[in-house]
Amino acid sequence: MDVAFFRHRLFAPLLLLSLACACAAGKPRPDALEVKDLKIEGTDQVGGGDIKAKILTADTPWWEPLWPFDKGPAYFDPNAWQADLRRIERFYQAEGYYQAQVISDTVQPEGKEAVKLVAQVREGEPTRISTVELRGLDPLPEDHQRRVKAELPLKTGEIFREENWEGVKELIQGRLRELGYAEAEVGGETQVDVVTHQAAVVLEVNPGPRYKFGNIFVATDNNPQVAPKRIIEQAQGAVRKGEWYSETGLAEAQARVFAMGVFGAVKVNRGAPDRANATVPVVVDVREAPLRSIRLGGGLGVDAARQEGRLLAEWTNRNIFGGLRRLTVKGRVGYAFLPSIYGVSRGDEGAKSDVIFDATTEFEQPRFVFRDLRLQASLSGEKGLEQAYSFIGGRLRSGVIWQPHPDLSVFPAYNLEVYELAGKVGANEQGIPPITLGCINKTSAEAGKPCTIRLSYLETTVQWDRRDDKLEPRNGYYAAFSLQAGGGPLFGDFTYIRLLPDLRYYRSFGLQQRLTLAGKLRLGTLVPFTNKQTKEKQSSIVNRFFSGGGSSMRGFNSQRLSPQVAVDPSRPEAGTVPVGGNSLWESSLEARYRITESLALASFLDSGFVGSGSLASRQINPFDSGLYHAVGLGLRYLTVVGPIRVDIARRLNVGPPLPVEGDGYTYPASGTCFGLGGKKSTYAGAPEGLCTFQLSIGEAF
Repeated sequence: MDVAFFRHRLFAPLLLLSLACACAAGKPRPDALEVKDLKIEGTDQVGGGDIKAKILTADTPWWEPLWPFDKGPAYFDPNAWQADLRRIERFYQAEGYYQAQVISDTVQPEGKEAVKLVAQVREGEPTRISTVELRGLDPLPEDHQRRVKAELPLKTGEIFREENWEGVKELIQGRLRELGYAEAEVGGETQVDVVTHQAAVVLEVNPGPRYKFGNIFVATDNNPQVAPKRIIEQAQGAVRKGEWYSETGLAEAQARVFAMGVFGAVKVNRGAPDRANATVPVVVDVREAPLRSIRLGGGLGVDAARQEGRLLAEWTNRNIFGGLRRLTVKGRVGYAFLPSIYGVSRGDEGAKSDVIFDATTEFEQPRFVFRDLRLQASLSGEKGLEQAYSFIGGRLRSGVIWQPHPDLSVFPAYNLEVYELAGKVGANEQGIPPITLGCINKTSAEAGKPCTIRLSYLETTVQWDRRDDKLEPRNGYYAAFSLQAGGGPLFGDFTYIRLLPDLRYYRSFGLQQRLTLAGKLRLGTLVPFTNKQTKEKQSSIVNRFFSGGGSSMRGFNSQRLSPQVAVDPSRPEAGTVPVGGNSLWESSLEARYRITESLALASFLDSGFVGSGSLASRQINPFDSGLYHAVGLGLRYLTVVGPIRVDIARRLNVGPPLPVEGDGYTYPASGTCFGLGGKKSTYAGAPEGLCTFQLSIGEAF
């Protein structure tokens, strides 16, 4: 699990403010009564939870005493309660139940300091749509009429809901403006007959003239450091003079300008239409942010196999050498304990600790050759400690990022990585290379001496990101694909191809979209070719696949879903270390429900697999017997830097034990949940425990 604190400069003061508010919260007055329970009875057609979300009175949630960041107990206000009874009837009217009534309400004492509230509702019959008439579209071309009328949310025979009524007007207006009718307006009326429960809907459309985009104007700070022509150039990627007006074009232009990374606020609007020339000018309003920034923070990582603390720092100059060239220097330094501080302090066999660090310098040149292409180069050095090995090394990367659309990017790059690995895993070296570190000099690796690994490869990454929020996505999708081709004419110690597609989808439901269903599928395959020195098809542990942890397969701890090597095959209690594999399968289905604005619950089903062979050679599928599955529950506390997430997972006993290399190795009896329950030696995912606890910041995907 991984916890990062204060990665946003506003997070610390906001956290302290929320704690102060939680501590300062008290009764609104000394004689106020707590609302222990609130029930709305008789709600057969409308959800009681939806009604509660629309009124002021609320009951105290059961978790309130256990949660320090909540608002505190809910108190009873008689005036607000009487107003809420009227709100309930009004809510029913908005849902199409015009004869709904609150026929009784009860305030029941619960001891001396609390009450229980009950409201009894008679819903009545719903009002249904009898006719829908759309006027004013006749002057438009037939193609435009067809696109405007397609799949409207008001249909004959359905219950008349005010939300759909207002929504259909906005929908029609939006469709017309997407077609160039910048001044389109939609009105109308609905005649409701409460006796017959019928509603006659009439929509009046005034499309107005059709416009094209005109000139682009920029409103910016006094003495701006960013030239207006650069802003106009970016906006022209979406808004081109002479093309038909659309509000999607304005939104894309706003995203393009904001992506320049030097503005604190960006707003792109249409100006006053020029009816004589049938054009609409575009106004780009920007406010510059500081071009230099420093960020400091820290982090803590804890799980059953690793504990570490770290400090983070980042310095950025967004206009070095002028021309909006960006230079970023960032670093992290910390100390790692494997498997734990306690194990290291006791001197347990296999326990180890060391300093870890990484430092990266990154340079970016915008408008490289043309507007939508930018050059990026980075140089990094790092020292790390893993379960199977320790390493020190660095990476050089240079490439160009093509971003023809704010949601789409293509990044081809050349990478050179050099690492010195040290580690003795104690395995039998006869057999397939994925159970080794991947060192070319196997004799040195077996003796625990350092060996050097050089990776030289081309990598192309394509991303299409249509999520509504990167930190807490509730709707949309994300698709990415990475292709690496190493060795061969690029030299390096390994010749291989590595593929990694990643698909995610999000959909929310309900009036307030409190329920979100999310899905993920991530596949990987590494195909090594024969190495000229070893004459074997060999891969390196540096670029193999690992799974397990808070952001992958949560049925295993960090990187523990992997082929393993026994530290000492004659003594199973000495443990195993993961050495990675050449194939990866990760899939997840998750339901997230927001209980309050700051608290959410989640349930999930994760599946995963990491194998020695390539994915094609195994032909893995969702019903493969070697695929591991885990079910779990999670709690999220929503913050400005993303949700603080706690997940508890229980792996299903479906599938074989993990593959462990080592002559004479026998699986120890450890099939328990956090040390509880009967022990057994052979079960799905042995020798790893069946249950995990994950604590992290940010959604799993």
